[in-house]
Amino acid sequence: MSEKPVLVETTGGMTVITMNRPEVMNALNSAMRRDLTVALTEATRTARVIVLTGAGRAFCSGQDLADGGNAARIDLEATLRDEYEPMLKAIYDAPVPVIAAVNGAAAGAGANLALAADVVIAAESATFVQAFSRIGLIPDAGGTYWLPRQVGFPRAMGAALFAGKVMARQAAEWGMIWDCVADEAFEGHWRALAGQLAEGPTVAYRNLKRALRQSYANDLDAQLALEAKLQADCGKSHDFREGVTAFLEKRPAKFEGR
Repeated sequence: MSEKPVLVETTGGMTVITMNRPEVMNALNSAMRRDLTVALTEATRTARVIVLTGAGRAFCSGQDLADGGNAARIDLEATLRDEYEPMLKAIYDAPVPVIAAVNGAAAGAGANLALAADVVIAAESATFVQAFSRIGLIPDAGGTYWLPRQVGFPRAMGAALFAGKVMARQAAEWGMIWDCVADEAFEGHWRALAGQLAEGPTVAYRNLKRALRQSYANDLDAQLALEAKLQADCGKSHDFREGVTAFLEKRPAKFEGR
């Protein structure tokens, strides 16, 4: 068995968080959920981009049904409220971009853990499965929130009802994920994109995330007001001044994330 359920690697402004239970396809048990929440929360204090990925051949196979003994006796409401919600909110509320680098199977809560990220980059062999109905449950871990917004109601309903595999290429075509990459190019690709974000204007990224997310609940007037407020905040940043100076001097900007 793996010694640590979660591994953390920090290089410059990039923090890579790896789910590390490859022997069970990185199934989520209580220890992993706790350690993921801690790692994600701590990373937001120093990182300029966070990457979440899995060890071995899977990204995450979802809830570990062997965790805690009899799965039928698990208090699902308490587990979702006390363990899943803090983990998902740590991703969703992160003030820096979060990339899910989906290296293999993402099933059940594992699929929705990936979909909570700002950007999902998947290896071509990866799959996404809303497996819940196979054991008499509904999608959780944010699945009923992410899916309709990302793929539309008909596809969300079909994916949930039939619990079939959605291949990474199809997920990209549906708009479920940002990108699908050939397996042999996968790690190099996501590391390059994460590196780009780690060197980018972090204040702008934070406000961009907030503006796009709040747009679902706002009418036009509220959204225009929010844009103005957030843009004013960006305008006070060092990176805005550097970006303008670099543009006028016809050189690449050197953002510092402040």
